Amino acid sequence: MNPIIQLLKEQNISDQKIGEIFQELTQNPLAAMSTIQTLGIPQEKLQPLIMLVMSQPNLIKEAVDELGLDFSKVEEAKAKLNK
Repeated sequence: MNPIIQLLKEQNISDQKIGEIFQELTQNPLAAMSTIQTLGIPQEKLQPLIMLVMSQPNLIKEAVDELGLDFSKVEEAKAKLNK
């Protein structure tokens, strides 16, 4: 299982919410970071999660594939992050 999805599931985040988060990550990564911070994840778990998302976009692609979302949106999001 993708480590980002796994960490979210360990924090009892619903599958529906996980799908919404990755949809948001593909459309607006900065807004998704704000959403992730509002999930009530303890700081010691939140910081590594944010670092994973920011430093390893390949994990986002894997998660999007695992969740059956549109990867072309991930490429757009990556371009936004690189600006």
